[in-house]
Amino acid sequence: MNNNTPHAQIGAKEMLEGKKVRLRLRDKEDLDFFWEFWNNINYYGEYEAIQHQITKGEAEKRIENPSSNSGVEWTWFVIEKKDGTKIGFIIYFTVQPFGEIHVGYALIPNERDKGYGTEALQIVIDYLFLTKDIMRVQASTDVRNKASQRILEKADFKKEGVIRKGSFVRGQWADEYLYGILREDWKGPKILTK
Repeated sequence: MNNNTPHAQIGAKEMLEGKKVRLRLRDKEDLDFFWEFWNNINYYGEYEAIQHQITKGEAEKRIENPSSNSGVEWTWFVIEKKDGTKIGFIIYFTVQPFGEIHVGYALIPNERDKGYGTEALQIVIDYLFLTKDIMRVQASTDVRNKASQRILEKADFKKEGVIRKGSFVRGQWADEYLYGILREDWKGPKILTK
């Protein structure tokens, strides 16, 4: 294997491997986990909007067709510990026709602050820059969400500005920080070709 290819080509049962976690494309076998994650208001954390509740049937449709939203292409990975325990999700989505790539992530509460989110984000950034002809990846986070800001900064994202009243969180409008990483900021693969 050369230094320009990820460890795995992403297929239905293949995954991206890190030191602490592995990322696997979300599949039908993740229905119960996804459904619980979506419907449990504590899983997304205090700085994320409360998701509208969905039935198991709606969750299954979202797993089968994650890119059903017009103009947005979604890729969802399940974050697993090495023992196979599912601990969260990380996504990237591309907004067309501009090709803007955004990332987002969430871990279940008892698995936060252990380095899993940082490693999962580094894996996705390596994967995106190794496999796509892109210039930047961006993310936004509530200005109060210090943990998410630490994850982004450890993955070499730079704070680029404030999105005023960028999200509606638990009954109030909240400002967000916009973060970005340019290909030139990326210092090469941290995870995938090591």
